[in-house]
Amino acid sequence: MVLIKDTVVSLDILEKYFCCDLNRCKGACCIEGDAGAPVMDEERQQIEELLPQLLPLMQKQARELVEKEGVCCLDKDGEQVTQIIDGKDCVFSRTDSNGWCYCLIEKLFLEGKSSFRKPISCYLYPIRVKEFPAQGNMPATTALDYHRWDICHPARQCGKKLRLPMYVFLKEPLIARFGQEWYDELCLTAEQWNKMLQ
Repeated sequence: MVLIKDTVVSLDILEKYFCCDLNRCKGACCIEGDAGAPVMDEERQQIEELLPQLLPLMQKQARELVEKEGVCCLDKDGEQVTQIIDGKDCVFSRTDSNGWCYCLIEKLFLEGKSSFRKPISCYLYPIRVKEFPAQGNMPATTALDYHRWDICHPARQCGKKLRLPMYVFLKEPLIARFGQEWYDELCLTAEQWNKMLQ
C-alpha cells in the first residue's frame, strides 16, 4: 500500500497491467455478478433526474422494477447499489444485436444529452473505493483496491500485451474522482515504486 494524500492505494493498482478488451468481454461487467453498481447519494439523485430520458430506453422488466422500487436498493452489505434484474443484469444496461452490452446512462452522456457519465464505481472499475469515516484521533480515509474478476481476464491479457499499468488505463476516472494534483502524485509514486522493482 502507498499513501497519496489521505488515500491508501493498493500496490496492485501501480504494478498490474489492465486494459479493457471489449471485443472479447463485450461489457460483461454490467450484466454479471450478484449486485448492482455502488452508487453515492448524489449519483442516485442524478440518475433519478435522468429517468424521463432513461425509462423509454430500458427493457420492460427493468423499467417496471425501477418504477416500482426506485433506481437503487441495498445489497447484502448494506451498500446502495443500482437495481438488477434476473439476479445479475443492471437495469441501466442493454445488449445490442451483436451481443455487446452498453450503459444507457453513458449513452446519454456520449450523445451530449447529459453531463453525468455514469456512477464513478463503474467508471473506475476494476478499482473499488472504500470510505472509512474518522474515528477518535484517526482522520477519515479512502482506500483503493483492485477487484479481481474472472471475466476481466481478457483485460489483464490486453494490458500486459500493451504494457499498460492499471493506473494509466484509468487516468480519466481517477482524475474525475480525485483531481489532477492527486493523480500527478500517484504517477510520481508509481514511477518511483516501479524503478525500485527493476
